[in-house]
Amino acid sequence: MDLIQLRATLRPLIIELCNAVTHNKMPRLCEELGLQVSDTDMSKRERMTASFNALSDLALPYTARQFLVLRQPNADIRNSIQDILWSDDGCPEIPKRIRRELAQRLARDMLYINALRFDELLDKLWVLDTDPLAMLFAQRATGLRAEIERHVHRNPEDWSVETLFDRLGAYEATDRRFALFLEGLASADVRPDEPAQREFVTCVNAVLQGYGVELRESAVEGGYPVFTVVSLHNTARGRPKNLIFASPEKPDLRFRDAVDNDIEIVTNADKVLVYDRPIGSNGLLWSDLQCWWGDINGIINAKQAKDSLYRRLKNSLPQEESPPQLLLFYSFFEGFRGAIPQLPALLPEVWLHWDPKTVQARGKDALLRFRMDFLLLLPHGVRVVIEVDGKHHYAGLNGMADVQRYAQTMAADRELKLAGYEVFRFGAAELQTSTAAANVKTFFLALFKRYGIQTDLTLCDKNQ
Repeated sequence: MDLIQLRATLRPLIIELCNAVTHNKMPRLCEELGLQVSDTDMSKRERMTASFNALSDLALPYTARQFLVLRQPNADIRNSIQDILWSDDGCPEIPKRIRRELAQRLARDMLYINALRFDELLDKLWVLDTDPLAMLFAQRATGLRAEIERHVHRNPEDWSVETLFDRLGAYEATDRRFALFLEGLASADVRPDEPAQREFVTCVNAVLQGYGVELRESAVEGGYPVFTVVSLHNTARGRPKNLIFASPEKPDLRFRDAVDNDIEIVTNADKVLVYDRPIGSNGLLWSDLQCWWGDINGIINAKQAKDSLYRRLKNSLPQEESPPQLLLFYSFFEGFRGAIPQLPALLPEVWLHWDPKTVQARGKDALLRFRMDFLLLLPHGVRVVIEVDGKHHYAGLNGMADVQRYAQTMAADRELKLAGYEVFRFGAAELQTSTAAANVKTFFLALFKRYGIQTDLTLCDKNQ
């Protein structure tokens, strides 16, 4: 993310807000924008300038996002700020050539079903009015908005999809903006008909998949599928259906209804957690997990639900067998504190495979990696596995190096990666140093940046 450009773009916009409030209301505005409140013995402009100058680079993206929400600037400014914020979001690359091929393949009548929602999508992503005041005074559509009304809606034979894409600027747009455009065109808002949604996605994927990208069903909203642009190279196929976690021992489970994939924990149900709610395109956040935990346990108070869930997850970790694993979990929550609710949930002791037979009984067909130390479900279908490697990963019971055991660990890693999981390993020794907690936080900051997850560091130092 180009923080210098973001600061230069945002600076005059933020300072100009001083004209919209009184001295008394400026602290409230600064708080909403994530700015420090400056000395009152200055003019409003001086106060706002001082507040913005004091803004750290780490907090700058948060202020930019808040500005877009609270002030809703014109589309040109909005897009400039969004493009900077989205530059590190991990969106798959969609080259201009693919976009042109896609536009050539799409027929004009495949653009939308609901014209109003289609226009709202265009308004949300593209610059349709070069002079908003002209539209205000003319009391009718002007500029590109007027051209779309004439050549796309009233006389659809005038413009091809290629022409529309060109006029919107879709060929030169950032990957994230173009991906959001495709996701919007595939949405139930623009085409409130599931067969039409799937027909559109099939047409788009016929082009995208040849370049390692696809529109993939990632959630269900209002009974309609939701599609997200993902890379085929670093995401798992399909959607999570059951998360069995927080259980260091092999769970005793069975299918109560195999048709509906309903799982029942037969014994020791208090030692196993099964998250069975839909997981959308944003992945699984701690706030989602906390809401689920509160519902299943009848805990209304949010803080009580949060504290109770944290204790339950922490207690599922091997307390004596793997102190480094416990330290990683603790360091994650200590490092991010108040930002945790909007971050991906760090799920401990997650069962990847479950086989009613033992490895010995299954023989050569046995699945060797049953459980993952930690799993995060990130946006766009990305699944991240974090392993803490103690001696049992590379040594036998006698404490000596065991090449066969090490080979099994590497083979299991390859299987996970081929299935679309990203695997990161910590050596137990590096989690037993004086800098371990800081190193854990640094790792997660880099991980979140890589996958475009916004970390509100202004909240990290607040109490959970």
